[in-house]
Amino acid sequence: MKISTIRAMSITVFVLGIAGMIVGSIADNNGTAIAFGIATALAAVCLVVATASQNPPRLTFDESTAQNLESTIRDLVSEGADEKELRDLVKQSVELGRGAVESR
Repeated sequence: MKISTIRAMSITVFVLGIAGMIVGSIADNNGTAIAFGIATALAAVCLVVATASQNPPRLTFDESTAQNLESTIRDLVSEGADEKELRDLVKQSVELGRGAVESR
C-alpha cells in the first residue's frame, strides 16, 4: 500500500475521530468520546509506523562514473557536439532517473 493512501486514510480517521469526540462530549457520553479518541490514537500510531518503515532510496555518488561521463562529454564536444545541448541532455537524463527512483 502506498504511503499516500495510508496518509489519506489517517487524515480521514483523524477528522472523524475529532468530530466523534466532540459529539460524544456534547452528548455527555464519555464512552463514545473515549472510543473515538482511541481510534484517532491508533490511526496516529499507524501513520508513524508506516512513515518510519518506508525505505527511501539511497542515492550514492560514484566519482569514477562522474569522471568517465565528463571525459565522454569532452570527447563529444571535441568532435563537434554542442556542449550546452549535450549538458542539457545529461541534466534531463539525471532528472528522468531521479523520477524513476522516487516512483518506486
